[in-house]
Amino acid sequence: MTKKLHLVSLGCTKNLVDSEVMLGRLKEYEITDDNTEADVIIVNTCGFIDAAKEESINTVLSLHEERKKDSILVMSGCLSERYKEELQQDMPEIDIFTGVGDYEKIDALIASKQSTFSPEVYLATETSGRVITGSNYHAYIKIAEGCNQSCSFCAIPSFKGKLHSRSLSSIAKEVRMLAQQGYYDFSFISQDSSSYGRDMGLKDGLIDLIRTVEEIGGVRSARILYLYPSTTTFELIDAISDSQIFQTYYDMPIQHIDDAILKTMKRGFGEKKTIELLEYMKSRPDAFLRTSVIAGHPGESQESFEKLCNFMEDFGFDRFNTFHYSNEETTSAYTMEQIPQDAIDERAEILGEIAERSTLHSLEKMVGKTVELVIDGESDEHEYLLSARPLQWAVDIDGEILINDTSDLPVEYGKVYKAKITERVGAQLLATLIKPL
Repeated sequence: MTKKLHLVSLGCTKNLVDSEVMLGRLKEYEITDDNTEADVIIVNTCGFIDAAKEESINTVLSLHEERKKDSILVMSGCLSERYKEELQQDMPEIDIFTGVGDYEKIDALIASKQSTFSPEVYLATETSGRVITGSNYHAYIKIAEGCNQSCSFCAIPSFKGKLHSRSLSSIAKEVRMLAQQGYYDFSFISQDSSSYGRDMGLKDGLIDLIRTVEEIGGVRSARILYLYPSTTTFELIDAISDSQIFQTYYDMPIQHIDDAILKTMKRGFGEKKTIELLEYMKSRPDAFLRTSVIAGHPGESQESFEKLCNFMEDFGFDRFNTFHYSNEETTSAYTMEQIPQDAIDERAEILGEIAERSTLHSLEKMVGKTVELVIDGESDEHEYLLSARPLQWAVDIDGEILINDTSDLPVEYGKVYKAKITERVGAQLLATLIKPL
């Protein structure tokens, strides 16, 4: 009788790639959504900020309470790595602990029921045998692990280490292999993607990657996630904009705009240079800009917060996320004088409202335009509506467009269509299909 596996992947898409590697190593298991019938339960945790840590712990404990007798509960990933000593001591509910280095050994760990923490951070390659989840046409490609930046608020380098890039040939082989399997849309990800290749002596590693991917047959669309201001060049911005394959999509977390706070955050770039980059991105034809900011970092005065709000209101980002500052041990901001939590929450709420207005303005600008989009399936909104995503938008984070008129065309999920956006209803765009592409 086939054993059953229930896997929960928390946190970022980089974590998802590692979860897909584990699925590839456990192909003999039947995947089940019902955790109560699973023989093996894996939670690939996130340990970035307090909210993510709390979600990880609660998820693990909830699954433990409901699991069947003699099942195996595995805790892997960033939280497990970051707090390995404390968790192993305080959580006897867990059968196997592992961190961020042994995803490809998960089958052996389960067979031996042994906990292990490799000293090396794992980086998937073309030989990892991962199982792509959630799509029959889109895949994430992890191009590097770790980070050389020293942001005051971020603990990731303390447990993920320094930048470690994959070779161009490894990335190309994986993309080529997936393209041959029918995948045509790719998101290239890492902690600081604009630093890709610097540890290998590449001056313009990400530009080299763009040129390499452009030569791979079957790749129709791609985008790069998580640029870093001080490692993003005007040449890179142009390379993305000029590409026939890569979307003119710029995801560059700025975290703040006030010079004093950026200096406290150890961001490397101040207000002037950050705005220069953003304005140059914005000037590229059909550019889409996404960013993130932090509310309530130590040292953020009311004046500096209002300056951030005014900038985010006026600049015109297509999307932005707001993070509540989370005080993380092992970071340089940990010992700074902290802003009261209620003030952080209030500031985050204000920024969140600005983000909603910014998104609505971006959506309104799309009305009347013709776009290339891919149909993902029926919408959760209504059975007669189809959920679609413009190829320019990132998967899951930028939203959906609802197709309310198919023009009597045959509909195929995962297929690209040309469509006209007809109207905005609240925070949703409606569109009519024109023709398949």
